[in-house]
Amino acid sequence: MTTTPVIRTLQDIRQIEQTPLAARGLPASTYELIKRTAAAHPQAPALSFILQGTADEPAYRLNYMELLGKITQTANAFHRLGLRPGKAVSFLLPNLPQTHFTIWGGEAAGIVNAINPLLDAEHIAELISASDSELLVTLAPFPGTDLWDKVAALRGHLPQLKAVLCVDMANFLPEPQRSVLKAQRGALPEGVLDFDEVIAACPADHLESGRVIQADEIASYFHTGGTTGTPKLAPHSHGNEVAMAYCMNLVTGFAPGDVTLCGLPLFHVNGVIVTGLTAFIGAAEVLLATPQGYRNGNLISNFWKIIERHRVSFFSGVPTIYAGLLQVPSEGHDLSSLKYALCGAAPMPVELIRQFEAKTGLTLIEGYGLTEGTCGSCANPPAGERRPGSIGLPMPYCEVSIKVLDEQGNYLRDAAVNEIGTLCIRGATVFKGYLQGSKNAGIWVDGGWFNTGDLGRVDGDGYIWLTGRSKDLIIRGGHNIDPQMIEEALHKHPAVALAAAVGKPDLKVGELPVVYVQLKPGQQASEDELLAHAAAHIHERAAVPKDAWIIEAIPLTAVGKTFKPALRFDAIARVYREQLADLPAVQQVEVRSDERCGQLAYIRLAAADAALEQLIGERLAGFAVGYRLEYAH
Repeated sequence: MTTTPVIRTLQDIRQIEQTPLAARGLPASTYELIKRTAAAHPQAPALSFILQGTADEPAYRLNYMELLGKITQTANAFHRLGLRPGKAVSFLLPNLPQTHFTIWGGEAAGIVNAINPLLDAEHIAELISASDSELLVTLAPFPGTDLWDKVAALRGHLPQLKAVLCVDMANFLPEPQRSVLKAQRGALPEGVLDFDEVIAACPADHLESGRVIQADEIASYFHTGGTTGTPKLAPHSHGNEVAMAYCMNLVTGFAPGDVTLCGLPLFHVNGVIVTGLTAFIGAAEVLLATPQGYRNGNLISNFWKIIERHRVSFFSGVPTIYAGLLQVPSEGHDLSSLKYALCGAAPMPVELIRQFEAKTGLTLIEGYGLTEGTCGSCANPPAGERRPGSIGLPMPYCEVSIKVLDEQGNYLRDAAVNEIGTLCIRGATVFKGYLQGSKNAGIWVDGGWFNTGDLGRVDGDGYIWLTGRSKDLIIRGGHNIDPQMIEEALHKHPAVALAAAVGKPDLKVGELPVVYVQLKPGQQASEDELLAHAAAHIHERAAVPKDAWIIEAIPLTAVGKTFKPALRFDAIARVYREQLADLPAVQQVEVRSDERCGQLAYIRLAAADAALEQLIGERLAGFAVGYRLEYAH
């Protein structure tokens, strides 16, 4: 591969793109990608793992030749169990070395289907069935985990499964804890295979299938877009994933000696691609920081110690992670190994970026991507100008365009500079459509651009700014919640005529779900009663609304659809009023559309007051929605 220039501006990206991606000599498959890196850097550290999240615990570590061997053994084990190209293996696992063996070994043997372990058993079964999975890899019974209980509850409903393999976390415990735990637990459940034992019986030096993988063959399915109704599965080809790793690494610049910390889950594209395949294409080391990742309190409290001990150069997170890390003292720790960190999945408050960089001295790079684009599409250039609040420039070979669409979603024209429109993507990293054809209506515009559902604008230098969402998704700490799930639950209540769920701003997780309710004529229900009803009927805990606000009438469009922008504006205004409730000089808080920002809170004060204005700024600094002051006099 030829040397590429450092990315500082859009012109640098266009220079890179002068060489077509097809001429870059990329491997055809993810297996070939890892095989190439292992051939070039066999002894380089590839994958390490810490179980507890303490600073001094020894790490399990594999070099690239060992990692390739484990992946090859896993592919061969799946092949022996009957997995063939076009058929899937599902995994229901926390972040473990075996999760990586399953992902890349599964892609070498067939298709990998990633499942969120936090879903309930019913939705897990739906995803296994929708993906046509024949194998399942999950966690053996282990204290403090409930995955095996979920699998046990659904096994009888999945006759298509040829085998269930269990990863035993007890194997990571030191003796005598390991033997004591295994003795207490007894043998694995009947008919369940021990993952480590099964792969150990397979060769590590070649694929027994003899498979030669083509770039257009499907490698993986990732679940996206909420959990109501039929699951929505986004297939990625090997070419999508390899291109994404290559394009991403043109931005991140991972190289031998770098260490990327993975704290985001491996059922999500960020964990798999950014702190996974992108590191592998650059021969960097991936540190799996505990099975629970950032949800492990030990990891957060010991975070800077772990960075120092393992010489971490990069990590990726969502705004909530950075807000949490601000509370952990970093003084006195050697953070010189850190180059920068990436933030995506939800809008990052500019003030939070400023505070985090000031506290740690670390450069924070904002980016943007989605499952349908394999992972990332935009990022602020680490070597160039970073514009806080912007999602940056398109990554090389990732085409991004702002399109003006009509009310039916039909293409009208490309947007002018700084004109708000719908953000659309296309290119080698963009999928070909959802697995279920019924989900593909209206997702393509203007001859092959994927409609992300996000609204944005492009400034005169090519930087992209998100201004809102035309999709209704609520993003809680980087986790997508489908409001339809909340609305369907509320509509089961006999007193509810209409329900509409939106996100309200939150300092910790970005957004929290809330629901507006219009009651049937003559019916009564309290907000507490509605919240209890919602909690009883919504399977996903993160989606249970924090507030149920009863209003006289749900706002509707001219054609009778719920007008969500008005409700989002109201939710923002309610939160800001609550933040400023003890300030009598604040006369009014109103949220309105804004041509450049999408939405702005307008706060009216009785008169100009520098001290009050500073106080308002401090209280609202952590929110992603900006504000403007107005004065009565």
